[in-house]
Amino acid sequence: MGRAFEFRKARKMKRWSAMSKAFTRIGKDIVMAVKEGGPDPDSNSRLRAVIQNAKAVNMPKDNVERAIKKASEKDQGDYKEVIFEGYAPHGIAILVETATDNNTRTVANVRSYFNKCDGSLGTSGSVVFMFDHTCNFRINAEGLDPEDIELEFIDFGAEEVFADDDGILIYAPFESFGAIQAELESREIEILSSGFERIPQVTKTLSAEAVVDVEKLLEKLEEDDDVQNVFHNMEEQTE
Repeated sequence: MGRAFEFRKARKMKRWSAMSKAFTRIGKDIVMAVKEGGPDPDSNSRLRAVIQNAKAVNMPKDNVERAIKKASEKDQGDYKEVIFEGYAPHGIAILVETATDNNTRTVANVRSYFNKCDGSLGTSGSVVFMFDHTCNFRINAEGLDPEDIELEFIDFGAEEVFADDDGILIYAPFESFGAIQAELESREIEILSSGFERIPQVTKTLSAEAVVDVEKLLEKLEEDDDVQNVFHNMEEQTE
């Protein structure tokens, strides 16, 4: 198993732990997808991916349809994707992905979290190079062999393929998302969910006391409504 597998195993999809937070994030993803490519999922591949993710977190179909309708209205504002970079205590690199309709508010909030938790907000490019930007797909494993999928999808960018209790996971570089999505759909392989992650190239092990310090900042960031994802290079504790 490679880095993507270990990363996935440790994180356990922590950012989706709160159902209401997951719905908020999906709702923003729907707005951005509709604004970019229109409200018809048949012609909007990004929206198709978001709808799959909504199903994966058990977001009711009515909620999804209302979100698409609302996103199509002229008075619906758009969200801008903004990345923040910085350091938590003990030299842990932090990368924060946000979707905001008020950048001034988001900047002020994120800066305050770093300051209150003895971290430091950095400049653009200060830590992003420490992470590999990847895409991933979870597909229905029924009738499929992970080794066959890996061999067949190498030409489309797949780097790691492995199975877990919920299906088969495919990891690839960020830029391979479209090619893999198109090939899975052309083969009528069911995509259960998909997304993007930033996997740290090197992780740092901390003492239990230091981990608590870092987690204080992570919790504040993840609780903010403008924050979509938080990534870091701290070695995570596995159960």
